[in-house]
Amino acid sequence: MARASSAKRIETVEPIGSRVLIRKDEDKKQTKAGLHLPDKMEIPTLTGRIVAISTQVESDDDYPVRQYQRVLFHPGKAVPVDFEGDNRLFVVPITDVVAVFRLAEEGDAPAADE
Repeated sequence: MARASSAKRIETVEPIGSRVLIRKDEDKKQTKAGLHLPDKMEIPTLTGRIVAISTQVESDDDYPVRQYQRVLFHPGKAVPVDFEGDNRLFVVPITDVVAVFRLAEEGDAPAADE
């Protein structure tokens, strides 16, 4: 007689092919000028953090992205994942990740005189 394991299984989402899993940043409810928008209106955000990377992308040197990096992505082909209640997870083709936010090292910024 087989015994059922008492340990709970945790469900995860692993992108396959040339895709990454991104947690989209929250949409803004206030403009840069400080105006508060009504609840039904939001400024769409196209940025988020990479949560998971497919094995294919991870081993490809053409795509220098790492887990937890903040990225800018094109939402056209992003597939929403109904995994959490807030619906902020998206599987995105790596070709739709258009920029990676990186911190500049102290000596990297050009001088104001140049």
